[in-house]
Amino acid sequence: MRLIALLLVGLLAAPLRAGPEYPHMGDDIFDAKADGEKLITGALSQAQREDKRVLVLFGANWCPWCRQLHRVFEIDPAIVARLREKYVLVYLDANTRHDKRRNAAVIARYGNPVRLGIPVFVVLERDGILLVTRETGSLAAATEEETARRVRAFLDEWAR
Repeated sequence: MRLIALLLVGLLAAPLRAGPEYPHMGDDIFDAKADGEKLITGALSQAQREDKRVLVLFGANWCPWCRQLHRVFEIDPAIVARLREKYVLVYLDANTRHDKRRNAAVIARYGNPVRLGIPVFVVLERDGILLVTRETGSLAAATEEETARRVRAFLDEWAR
């Protein structure tokens, strides 16, 4: 009886755990349900406490280049160190395929950076002032090593 009860609880709870937005692409890297306003407010508070800048990565879970850039952020030791030391990183879901208003207010506040394509970087000073909007297509290279070198150069340019 106890086993049946556990199975029923598991079956009922399964729909509550949402799977990836695009299952064929793997786990989500952007939280489709996250409130971008709250993400940035929290990041700015942290940046003020830690004397860092905020790096907002606008992207979408369906975007292969977003996923490649995310991979570089996770595997390149120098990038990992720069992000940890100099930035508060925010992954902001800018996917409008299923929800045209997803984080629309945040996107508008920063001058519609996704007009440049995704992913796109926005660097904010710790007080929230926008320092730079940067398309990322020019950071892509034939090798992961060269891509990482270009990303490191960008991060170094805008670090505090």
